[in-house]
Parts: sequence; C-alpha cells; structure tokens
Amino acid sequence: MKRRFCTAVAAFAALSFTVPFATASAQTLIEEWGSAKMPVAPALKPVKFENAKEVALLVMDFTKQTCTQERRPRCAVSVPKVAKLVADARAKGALIIFSVAVPNSTAADLLPNLPAANGEQVLPPLGPDKFIGSDLEKTLKDRGITTVIAMGTQAQTSVLHTGGAAALRGFKVIVPVDAMSADEVFPEAYTAWHLSTAARIAPNTTITRLDMIAWE
Repeated sequence: MKRRFCTAVAAFAALSFTVPFATASAQTLIEEWGSAKMPVAPALKPVKFENAKEVALLVMDFTKQTCTQERRPRCAVSVPKVAKLVADARAKGALIIFSVAVPNSTAADLLPNLPAANGEQVLPPLGPDKFIGSDLEKTLKDRGITTVIAMGTQAQTSVLHTGGAAALRGFKVIVPVDAMSADEVFPEAYTAWHLSTAARIAPNTTITRLDMIAWE
C-alpha cells in the first residue's frame, strides 16, 4: 500500500512539472510574433569629421535595377541627399567606393545622378557583405581609412552586413538612417537596431542623419 502511494505521488509530481513545461515549449516566436514590441529607437548623434582623408563612403547598390520610384520608392527618395553627401565628401578628399548588386551589372548601371567619378572603385555584385570576395579591407587599410559611412539598399542586406563587418574589423561605422532604404520601414528599423545594439558592433557604430554630418 505504501509503495503504491509513493508511486502515485511520484507520478503526480512528474506530471506537475512536465505538463507546464511542455505547454511552454510548444510556443515559438512564430506563435508569439504578434505580441512582439518594437524597441526604443536608437538615438541619432551628430558626426563631425576632422580629417576627410581617413573617411570612406560605401555607396552600395544605388542602381537602375534596385533604386527607382517603381522598384523601391524609399530608395529613390533618398538619392538627392545621398548624392549631396557624396559630392561634399569627394570635395573634401574622402574615399568613395560604389557597388552594384544585380548579377552581371556594372558601373554603367549606377544611377545617372549618383555615378562614380573617374578613378573611383565600383565593386561588382558580391552579395550583402562587400568584404567577402573583394579587397575592400585591404583597400581601406592601405588608404589609412579609420571610418566608413555605410549607405545603400536594401538596408537589411548591404548596410547591415557590410556595416557590421566593418565594425567587427575595427573600423568606425557611421550609418545615416535616411541613406539606407528597404521596401518597408521594418527592415530599416531592424538594421538600425541591430547595428546599435549588437555586441562588438554597437561600440563602433554611430546612427545618425545626413544633415547631422559635418566636415572640417
């Protein structure tokens, strides 16, 4: 009788612990997706460069295939302001590096109002991380670059991965939120959140706005 009682107690105890756990473990982020709350937006900080020759602008994937009013209007809206920053930086002696994204695309596919100047490098289609399959890191270090400004489309590909990769390589990374675009707001917000919070990336990253960037 005593043995049966102990067995019943043990079985009840096991059931008491396993049922709630099983119920909780059945939930995944997919079932909880609608309950997710947006985090607080990262603070925008002003940036002032004292030596433009230590700065590189990564102008990523602003092409006829990816950045038009029809294909990605959020990108098209950003182009005039991006073009102004590129012109200002070029005049100060900063390094300007472009890239294209679509397979088989070339420098000729860059937007007419955001072209590469003579001698400026245009990286071929490389995927979201422009350091992979290129000499980008060597180019930056050989030129004494300490800071990169990451701009491009889509935000969650070129800006997120190349910006993060630059930060992990020890470069200071400046990300103007109005110079990275996606099809919708969320990928842009996620990119800004990730770059401003991720371990080893966030300490090297500044989230800013184009009109908050100044040159000596």
